[in-house]
Amino acid sequence: MSAGAAGSETALPVTSREIQLASRPDGRPVPENFRLAETAVPALTEGQVLVRNLFISVDPYMRGRMNDAKSYSAPFALDTALDGGAVGEVIASRSDERKVGDVVVHQRGWREHAVVDAERTTPVDTELAPASAFLGALGMTGLTAYAGLLKVAEFKPGDAVFVSGAAGAVGSLVGQIAKAMGATKVIGSAGTPEKVARLLDLGFDSAFNYRDAPVLDQLKAAAGSEGIDVYFDNVGGDHLEAALSVLNVGGRVAMCGAIAQYNSTEPPAAPRNLAVAIGKQLTLRGFLVGGQRQHAVEFAGRMAGWLADGTVRYDETVVDGLENAPRAFMDMLDGGNTGKMLVRL
Repeated sequence: MSAGAAGSETALPVTSREIQLASRPDGRPVPENFRLAETAVPALTEGQVLVRNLFISVDPYMRGRMNDAKSYSAPFALDTALDGGAVGEVIASRSDERKVGDVVVHQRGWREHAVVDAERTTPVDTELAPASAFLGALGMTGLTAYAGLLKVAEFKPGDAVFVSGAAGAVGSLVGQIAKAMGATKVIGSAGTPEKVARLLDLGFDSAFNYRDAPVLDQLKAAAGSEGIDVYFDNVGGDHLEAALSVLNVGGRVAMCGAIAQYNSTEPPAAPRNLAVAIGKQLTLRGFLVGGQRQHAVEFAGRMAGWLADGTVRYDETVVDGLENAPRAFMDMLDGGNTGKMLVRL
């Protein structure tokens, strides 16, 4: 095992803190659903690395994994650490593929230190961007936005685009990518005046606060007689219903998320107008980022260029301390973030 950096030996941790799922939420998560615990750090076996996490990601999809229900991703187990995206520094290695000092992305978040199979880590270049960006604009978040818009919704230059949850990590990138690729109009919805202002600063042509008036009324006003051709859905519910009404014939919907109903204990009432998809010949397509990995190389090259020349900018909301990860997660579900919600360890 190699350990330490710059030729000096560094004592490796024997225990580490983690956030465990103490109970399954019923509706909106509460602090009592989580537990901060200290556990032993396992000894490395051949092919593994020990990573000191620098940032962990808290994401909407994690809410679904807190339920004991069959889904596209296995439920979190009770009384064990949650997991998810993280970026950190290798501090010990028993792998020829990764050396001490490498910065890597992996899926063993919600803990301060992680033992990971080296083959399940991805090295990142922190000279290209800060480590945190590889959980956001240059990571799965960015790939979700890129592939969802261009591959799933089949965006083409000249399209008018509506993005819900547009001030979030994915939505803010979708709008900027659409502008970079030749959209005639990009409309975004958000939940505060400050977020609306930020969307306009990022280059959205129009943005509205969905709390101010019915979404349908505001979307119709923003779209005008031209309507919309693409809807990138992060919210579901009344946003999806409104978009179906305003979409043009042949319009496309990329169904990425439905955060409006993640904490709901009742089936959603909307969309009540799904039948309009027939006459308008709409395409509604759900997707998971895991099914879009074939576009990762293409995405990485384009996004690196856009970030370098300022075409795309990204926001982060950073909460310090592992112990505050549950609060960061709950705040994210309530819209308390602009851009990517991260926890810095």
